[in-house]
Amino acid sequence: MSSINLKRLSQELGLSISSVSKALRDSYEISAETKKRVLEMAEKLNYQPNPFASSLRRKKSQSIAVVIPEIANNYFALAINGIQTVAQQKGYHVLTYLTHENSKDQDSTIKHLQGGRVDGVLISLCSDTANSQQLTDLQSAGFPVVFFDRIPDSPGCPTVSTDDFDGGFKATEQLIKTGCKKIAYLRVAGYLSTTENRMRGYLAALDRYNIPQNPKLIIECSNDDEQNQEIIKKALKMRGRPDGILSSVEKLAISTYYACGEINLKIPRDVKVISFSCLRTASLLSPSLSTITPPAFEIGKEAASLLFRMIEKKMFGNRVEKTVIKSVLIERNSSRK
Repeated sequence: MSSINLKRLSQELGLSISSVSKALRDSYEISAETKKRVLEMAEKLNYQPNPFASSLRRKKSQSIAVVIPEIANNYFALAINGIQTVAQQKGYHVLTYLTHENSKDQDSTIKHLQGGRVDGVLISLCSDTANSQQLTDLQSAGFPVVFFDRIPDSPGCPTVSTDDFDGGFKATEQLIKTGCKKIAYLRVAGYLSTTENRMRGYLAALDRYNIPQNPKLIIECSNDDEQNQEIIKKALKMRGRPDGILSSVEKLAISTYYACGEINLKIPRDVKVISFSCLRTASLLSPSLSTITPPAFEIGKEAASLLFRMIEKKMFGNRVEKTVIKSVLIERNSSRK
């Protein structure tokens, strides 16, 4: 840490601490000549401001929290990069908290963050969030909260998400156009609106192309990879097994690859696969994985921008912003004819 503080800097310049502080903040109250003197002396003495002390004076932490369910999913790594880009421009620190897909951890994290520890929260809900009332109450009380990707159903919450219905429809339509008639939908158990909306898109595409819906092809999975492989193997061995699979999350697509390998089914010859995924190595898998790719970086960036508008009180009235960004279908070898 630098031994040069604001008091020492003011002594060297023969100015009051208040004047030096205002000059460093580019206040209109200080002349251009004085600002120049202060900046030159600050550079000469290698003065570094104390952001923590500064934030205490302003009653702001200069930090925001990002609460996410997991970090292994490449989506959240990309979203955090987008958030970090905006936060750095604003001179803010980003604190990341993992809830490990556990609503109790999520609730305790939110309680921990209250009381001035951060100036706002960006949160993506964990899969077992049955009730987001604590979070919506926090937002209603005037604390800046923005939900991204995994969002609550409440109409009064600011959100940034992708069009999951559209993604589910496009992915299913793609499988149908390559000849699939028995398309399974792999979903993670829980209450997430993202999973439900993707499934609604899947069902809508079946209806559009007059393919009967089969409840047995909606396959409930878990958060355990080994258990998921067994569930998927069982589905692929059943009578009238799927000839196409739409995976609602990328880890279920990976489990599908392992399951097919264990029972000697070839992708895409025996079963075609598409997954919602931001996996960077999707093109390197064998075969390369077709994906519905959400714009994770852009979603993180937009969510952070919205949060800072709330922190800076640039949102007026009772307007609640809800931003929806389209995902992109990238066809690769796993779903080709």
